[in-house]
Amino acid sequence: MVRIGPMASRIFPIDRREFLAGLGAAALVAGFPWSASTAGPVSVPLRAKAGFLPLRPAQSETPIWSLEASERPLRFRQGTSLEIALQNDLERPVVSNWHGLDGIPSAEPLLGQTPLAPGAKARFTGSLRHAGTLFGDLRLLTDGQGPPSRALPLIVDEGQPPTVDRDEVFLIEDFRLRGDGTAVGPVSDPRDAAPVYTVNGTISPDIAVHSNQRLRLRLINGCQRHAVATRIEGIDVRVMAMDGQPAEPFFARNGAIVLAPGNRTDVFIDVTAQPGTTSAILLHDGKEARPIARLVTSQEPPARPTPLPPASPLPSNGLPERLELKGAQRFDLVLNGAEWVAPAGFSATAAPAFRVRANRVVVLALTNRAPIATTFHLHGHHFRLLDRLDDGWKPYWLDTLAIEPGQTQRIALLAEYAGRYLLESTASDWAAPKLLRWYSVE
Repeated sequence: MVRIGPMASRIFPIDRREFLAGLGAAALVAGFPWSASTAGPVSVPLRAKAGFLPLRPAQSETPIWSLEASERPLRFRQGTSLEIALQNDLERPVVSNWHGLDGIPSAEPLLGQTPLAPGAKARFTGSLRHAGTLFGDLRLLTDGQGPPSRALPLIVDEGQPPTVDRDEVFLIEDFRLRGDGTAVGPVSDPRDAAPVYTVNGTISPDIAVHSNQRLRLRLINGCQRHAVATRIEGIDVRVMAMDGQPAEPFFARNGAIVLAPGNRTDVFIDVTAQPGTTSAILLHDGKEARPIARLVTSQEPPARPTPLPPASPLPSNGLPERLELKGAQRFDLVLNGAEWVAPAGFSATAAPAFRVRANRVVVLALTNRAPIATTFHLHGHHFRLLDRLDDGWKPYWLDTLAIEPGQTQRIALLAEYAGRYLLESTASDWAAPKLLRWYSVE
C-alpha cells in the first residue's frame, strides 16, 4: 500500500488516491547535438562495467554496476540506424534491456540477445524509427547478482526540434545504502538500509536557468522497483510526451508527475521566477517528500522580455490515431502468475503468452492479484490504456503501466512489427524479482 504521511502531504500536496491514479496513468499528472549517417549504421560501443558513485558526501564512493557509453546520454536523430556493440566487463552474464525501442526483434533480451558471457562482445542493429526519450539498462540478469546497476538514457531528437532554450535529461535513480556505504542490490532484503535518490547520478544537483527560458525536461524513472512523483515549486508543468510518444499537451494536476519504474515523461516548463531565485524540485516516493534538485534562476537579464507562447504538440511518430477495438484479438494475463518466470529461468522455447497476426489490434486484460502495485512493461510496441467500459482510451501512448493490487487494466495495441518480444512484470517490492513471459507477432 502506498501511504502519504501528514507532514509529507503538507510539503507535497498529493494524496494516496492521486498517487495511485498517477501510477495507473503512468504520468498524469541551446542547440541539439545529434549523430546521423546516410552511409550506414552508426557504431555505438557500450560496456557493462563496475564503477563507483558518490552517494555519501565527503565519504568513500559506493560500488555500482552500469551500462556505460562514451557519452551520457546517448543522442541521435530520428531515423538513425545504429549498430550497438556491447562488451561485458563484469563477472556475470548480461543482456541490455531497452525501454522504448519498438519493432527491433534483434534487440530483445533473451530472445534476440542471448546472455553475454564475461569478457564477450555482441552486436545488434536497428533503426530509431520513433523520436522520444528512451533508456537501456542491465537489470534483467544482474538483479540479485551484485550491486544495483544504473540506466543509460537514449534520446532520439525530432527531425524538426521544438522551440526550447534547453533540453535536459532528468534521470531519477534510487539506491539502498547500509551504514558502511555499500549498496543493497535488488532481489535482496533492504532492511536497515536507507534510501538515497540521485538525479543524473548526482545528489541534489542545481539546474541553472534564466528568467523567461523554456526548458524541456525529460523525466525518467530509473528506480529499481518503486514509483515516484515529482513537483517543481511555483512552476506550471506542461506534459508533452509519455513513454517516448507525443501526447496532446496538458498541464499536470498540482504540478505533479507520477512515474512508475521505467516510465518517461517529457515536460515543458517556462521559467517565470525572478532573477536570483530558486525553485525546489521535490520527489515523493509514496512515504515522504524530499528535495532532490533545484532550479536556480540566474541574476543575469531574462532570456527574452516575455515567456514564449504556448507550445504546439510534438510531431507524431506515426502511431495510429484510432484503434478498431471491434474484432480485436483479446487475451487475459494474470501478472505474477505461475507462467511468469525469473530471467534466470526464462526459456525462449516456452509457450508464448499469446500469438497474433501482424497488423492486428490486440486487447490485453492485465490483472494484478498481488497485494502490492505491480508494474507491467511491454516490449516492441506501445499501447493505449483503455477506459473502464472499454469504449475509448486515454489520449496518450505508453509502454509501461503500474496496476494497483486487485485491479484489472485493459490495454490495446496494434501488433505492427513481426517478431518475438518480452513481457515484464515486477512487484513494487525491493526484494521482488523481475518476471518474464513473451509474445509473438507473426
